Amino acid sequence: MQQLATEPRGSEPGGEELSLAERAYRAVRDRLVMLEIRPGAPIHEEQLAQSLGVGRTPVREALKRLQYERLITTYPRRGTFATEVNITDLAHICEVRLELEPLAAARAACRATAADRAALTALRQELAGAAPGRQDAELMHLDLQAHRAIYAAAHNPYLEDTLVRHDNLATRIWCLFLDRLPHMAGHVEEHGPLIEAVVAGEPERAARLAREHVEGFERAVRAVI
Repeated sequence: MQQLATEPRGSEPGGEELSLAERAYRAVRDRLVMLEIRPGAPIHEEQLAQSLGVGRTPVREALKRLQYERLITTYPRRGTFATEVNITDLAHICEVRLELEPLAAARAACRATAADRAALTALRQELAGAAPGRQDAELMHLDLQAHRAIYAAAHNPYLEDTLVRHDNLATRIWCLFLDRLPHMAGHVEEHGPLIEAVVAGEPERAARLAREHVEGFERAVRAVI
């Protein structure tokens, strides 16, 4: 059975092997977040299982998690669908992120391990050369990587889980307006100083930069709606 098409590795950076259900979850989650599965599109277990190269059971387990995370919804006698992107959720999502993103950045600056700092440094280098010639979709993947790396470096699984879910919903809103947002590269480049603050162990600066990043996201989206 082939490896998941959108998951290039079958293990965590630390070497822990991911289950088929976890790999299916991550692959389908990112398709939904990046709107590769369009809002309102039907979700077919069998088709997903075939495209990912896994059985239906891992896909079914993944879909249960994705429904909890508000990325899919199931209607009796109708089926399962990707959730619509509701722009009215923007204020609620940003309200949560404005409180928790600075907290995660500050905790990451204090708690990041040597391995975390090495991974963040490598990501910072990739970000530095990201803008010229990169497609918006590629930049969005880098944006997601940067956020998730900082959340993980905070070493608080409850905080990480909450922020990943809210960042996923925020990213769907961003992707919806991607063709009308002219400064995608600049938005992604903002992660550079933030990562530097985390790696340098500067919690106050990291918190300030994280808050400014979320505020900038909300302003940019509101400017085009």
